Amino acid sequence: MIFETFPVGPLQCNCSIVGDETTREAMVIDPGENIPTILARLAHHGLTLKQIVVTHGHIDHVGGALKLKRATGAPVLMNQRDMEQLALMGEQAAWLGVETPEVAEPDVSAEDGMVVGIANHAAQVIATPGHTQGSICLHFVPEHLLIAGDTLFAGSIGRTDLPGGNPRQILTSIHDRLLTLPGETKVIAGHGAPTTIERETKGNPFLR
Repeated sequence: MIFETFPVGPLQCNCSIVGDETTREAMVIDPGENIPTILARLAHHGLTLKQIVVTHGHIDHVGGALKLKRATGAPVLMNQRDMEQLALMGEQAAWLGVETPEVAEPDVSAEDGMVVGIANHAAQVIATPGHTQGSICLHFVPEHLLIAGDTLFAGSIGRTDLPGGNPRQILTSIHDRLLTLPGETKVIAGHGAPTTIERETKGNPFLR
């Protein structure tokens, strides 16, 4: 498995590339910005992009998805419940003081339990509403890897004071859907350092 995570955009969203060494196929998760960098990393690994998955509809995670689709032809997957976030893209851009990116309805809605990704490294979609109503996480079971979007962070949880946020809902999502995963599961959050389920279960002050 080829796996690389790097920050993109002014809010340093963690964008991830998952690739297969044999088929040379890849998926990209949360291409918020810096599309030339993402394309360069795909080319560096000799990968062909087959799928783009967005964990939720905030500008720092979805802002570059349409550009990446146009550059590669890969479809975009995002949960349909975050269409309301795409409708607020102008407001989101104004909050950050940046130009409003062009966005579009996803090609496929990433629903709970759906299997996404590439053939040899597929992930299960876990619906985790709370940060937004359409927030999802991606669980790569054999790799013991979770792409958590902005639901769970190292020592923290996603903010819930923006449109679509719900503090009780995010805690329920984390406790019922994420903390039940094996403790050794590595967690790649939407921002900041990686962690593990065990570490957050034992030490995250927001989850006590």
